[in-house]
Amino acid sequence: MKIALLGYGKMGQEIHKLAEKRGHEVFLTIDNDEEWQEKSRLLSEAEVAIEFTTPDSAVDNILRCFEANVPVVVGTTGWIEDMENIRRNCIENNKCLFFSTNFSIGVNLFFDLNRYLASLMAKWGNYEISIEETHHIHKLDAPSGTAIVLANDIIRNIERKEKWVKEFQENPDEVGIKSYRSEDVPGTHIVRYESEMDAIVITHTSKSRRGMALGAMLAAEWIKGKQGFFEMRDLLNSQKSAP
Repeated sequence: MKIALLGYGKMGQEIHKLAEKRGHEVFLTIDNDEEWQEKSRLLSEAEVAIEFTTPDSAVDNILRCFEANVPVVVGTTGWIEDMENIRRNCIENNKCLFFSTNFSIGVNLFFDLNRYLASLMAKWGNYEISIEETHHIHKLDAPSGTAIVLANDIIRNIERKEKWVKEFQENPDEVGIKSYRSEDVPGTHIVRYESEMDAIVITHTSKSRRGMALGAMLAAEWIKGKQGFFEMRDLLNSQKSAP
């Protein structure tokens, strides 16, 4: 495939290396406004674009891909307020967008585990629930998109919880999310159920960016020729049903 990389930081560079190992051609990289002005005309030649930039840039980049009729895989988080408009635009205009807060296969299996544990713990009100996430100091959004997914899945499964809040919860209907930033941490997420007697803790730790790069590449390969709005569960479900 001919791939355009929108955003060429550490994730973009990791995806570039992996794409070439898998036999693809990264023919276009765009990392700032000046490069958009110089290279935007080439975007329509891409078979797929992969977008890892900043929350302030993601929506404009997605719309550029829609205009060029290029399927786009998006890993940027922090633009949730625009999600429904983008989803509607994608579906109504027969475009293709694959979005995930985290492309790691392990993280998405962790999502399944989190939902299952929440369903088990729903009737045990003596356990308080909290989430912690730690990432590298260059991550711009906090809490992470992954932590928000974890919290929302808990809220859907546990009736006594109604919303998530940053840092410490003040009310019993809240799930607190603590965010930490440290030098070069790819990402760690911890979900904790704690009572006076014991604690149940599940943890996912990313060892490097390669897991996320692989997930993004699998998504890019999977959406070729498709139309619609897709997430990791669509990709993983298709793999489960494959012979």
